[in-house]
Amino acid sequence: MFATSAVLVALLLGLLVLLLIGVETGPVGLLIGIVSAVLPVPVYLSLVLWIDRYESEPLWMLATAFFWGALVAVFIAFVFNTASSVAVAVMTESMEAGEAFGAVISAPIVEESAKGLILFILFLKRDEFDGVVDGIVYAAMAGLGFAMTENIQYYGRAVLEGGGGGLTAVFILRGTVAPFSHPLFTSMTGIGLGLARQSRNTAAKVAFPVVGLLLAISMHSIWNGSVVIFGGVGFLISYVIIMFPAFVIMLVVIFLALRREGQVVREFLHPDFHGGLLTSQEYNQLCTIRGRIGASFRAFSRGGVGHWRACRQANQIASELAFHRSRVARGISRLDAREQEAGYQAALLELLKRLREG
Repeated sequence: MFATSAVLVALLLGLLVLLLIGVETGPVGLLIGIVSAVLPVPVYLSLVLWIDRYESEPLWMLATAFFWGALVAVFIAFVFNTASSVAVAVMTESMEAGEAFGAVISAPIVEESAKGLILFILFLKRDEFDGVVDGIVYAAMAGLGFAMTENIQYYGRAVLEGGGGGLTAVFILRGTVAPFSHPLFTSMTGIGLGLARQSRNTAAKVAFPVVGLLLAISMHSIWNGSVVIFGGVGFLISYVIIMFPAFVIMLVVIFLALRREGQVVREFLHPDFHGGLLTSQEYNQLCTIRGRIGASFRAFSRGGVGHWRACRQANQIASELAFHRSRVARGISRLDAREQEAGYQAALLELLKRLREG
């Protein structure tokens, strides 16, 4: 009942946002904006989901993060950013001051807090939020959802003001040159929460998420401020000096986080290899991304889609078993931890038998 109510409320908020955008852009601009904003999203989602190679997150949690960003966070941002901009404009008797305040101060604080809120909520799901990779994936989903809805307004406004040429320019800017700005900002919060989950130090558990959120707000503010203060030149400078290096650093963080997850899988699946549940080949394949990709390809070659799905399921269950043991070792366990481990092992054995027979 609560879940149904939450979904309905989120949809209502999303419809209100679209209605307000439609009032500004008109029905034609709104329709073109929706198509232009939604069209590249599957590509970006695929890139984000590829990161989560070892233990794929539940679809409902990924969808929750995405639609929170697309529906709820956008509505929160619209209300508070509009109110703060109007208030500053009235106090200073300057529309320019109100718009600058909204872009440089209000938007970074409100938007990153609104997007980050769902990460803090999902963080409570201890058996599904294991570390940095999970934090980045959930953050990117929320950021992509937010950017999608926000782009509807920008694209619709471009159609209204400049026609097809204006839309093309804005689409290139927001859809191809800087499509990952929102996911990148919010990923700072996700990384902070991921580090908190991995840490055993109480102070670090509190500090990492706070620092991550503050870093997300700061990066967002610098990005917006560079455009407000210096215009197009500021955008280019901040893109080269800040955004591109930050993106490269993010790729390095993802690489290191994935390597850590591989080490977790290798360490906590070793008892199954030592005990005979896994062969040497199966164990080594499960411990690397390259090995898993190769195993999936061979399964498809031997047994078609059915074997490919079985191989993917085996990879997923093996990862869940390893991360379950890791959580238990770190003191994050459930009352039925042993029963859950036995269930993972039984399911994994059944899938391995099917793959070996094929």
